[in-house]
Amino acid sequence: MLTNLAGMIETDISIRKQKILISLFFLLIQNVMGQEQQSLQEQVPIFFNEIKKATKRSQNLWSENLYRPLLLVDPKTRLIFANEPDTAGTLAKSGNIFSGVLPNTINIANTSINFSGKRWAMVMLPLPQNKKDRINLLAHELFHTTQPSLGFALYNPENNHLDQKDGRVYLRLELEALKKAIQSSSKKDLQQHLASALIFRKYRRLLYKGADTTENLLEINEGIAEFTGIIISGRTEKEVKEHFVIDINTFLINPTFVRSFAYQTIPVYGYLLYCKNSNWNKEITGKTDLTNYFIKSFNINIPHDLKVAVASLSGTYNVKIILQEEKAREEKTKKLVAEYKFKFIEEPHFEIQFKKMNVSFDPRNIIPIEDQGTVYPNIRITDLWGILTVKNGALMSANWDRISVTNPIEIEEKIIIGNGWVLELTEGYVLEKNEKTGDYKLTKK
Repeated sequence: MLTNLAGMIETDISIRKQKILISLFFLLIQNVMGQEQQSLQEQVPIFFNEIKKATKRSQNLWSENLYRPLLLVDPKTRLIFANEPDTAGTLAKSGNIFSGVLPNTINIANTSINFSGKRWAMVMLPLPQNKKDRINLLAHELFHTTQPSLGFALYNPENNHLDQKDGRVYLRLELEALKKAIQSSSKKDLQQHLASALIFRKYRRLLYKGADTTENLLEINEGIAEFTGIIISGRTEKEVKEHFVIDINTFLINPTFVRSFAYQTIPVYGYLLYCKNSNWNKEITGKTDLTNYFIKSFNINIPHDLKVAVASLSGTYNVKIILQEEKAREEKTKKLVAEYKFKFIEEPHFEIQFKKMNVSFDPRNIIPIEDQGTVYPNIRITDLWGILTVKNGALMSANWDRISVTNPIEIEEKIIIGNGWVLELTEGYVLEKNEKTGDYKLTKK
């Protein structure tokens, strides 16, 4: 009995110690979160003031001030900080800023959104530590809220040819030429490298039908926005050139170029032209062919036989290394595409039709699957049927009307779990299995 009693006392003391340690742990977490929130409360007004001053200083760029409703969002907590009140009055005022919590049905991304009665530029926290990088990012997203009124529609077309070997090779050659152009010490060298870049560009677009249209649409959308960010950032000439070289080199490491290439091309052409004509951006419209515009503006002579010209120029821009790397990548990609086709098309899978879809994803790592659509390794979709969070790949159809994931492995009333994905269902939707094929789909009760 005495031994048992001693054991019970020892166990009780141990449990109390565990409870104290757990309590201290949660107090520490709460303290850290409180400090982070306090830090944001102090930092956010500074961020708003920086971009407010920068846009006012550069309002001649578009003949208007781009400072608009702006939301900064913490993805971990969904806390939002705004530079002005919302129309519905859901945000609480704290000093000169407004704060609240972003509803779970709204995806978090660097984008433009309609929220609580207004059109906002949304930017994820944390912002870059470098002030000029911060201003660049915020100005880019603020431009998106303004661009429709400036005559530039919001287009995000697929450019899947830039995931094919030749598409990547000639984009990389264009970017190598642009790096040399931006670092040129003479006007002659600058003109020569610009001409090379535009020749590679023209030749690439000859190889793929419709590429001139789809590339131009994305560059009008994202390229002009990034050019705007570059100019408003306030960088010196030296800093801009360093930024372009670092940014292009970083971009080239990305698994894919199909949705992010426009951030690299148009800002360089645009900046170099801005040094000659600070009003060029106000001369174009949403229908301008930017390639032909730059060829004319830089007074470039494009040779009639582009294939011969490309063969002659390529050696100057590391073409041997580029070809080796792209050939090796092509072999790996073929295997990966075959695996994804089996996983999301040939094998039984779960297909979800869109009703009123909203989406957020990382554009740097997507994988086109021929004419079947595109695999998004990480994607979050909200719709009338609920919220789908994917962390291990999903196939988006080519026309963006449905998405396919692997079959579920756990099915509850409102939570469906698969390999690398979770679906939170809203009331009225249920899963239905086709016993013949083994496929699943969503149906409404």
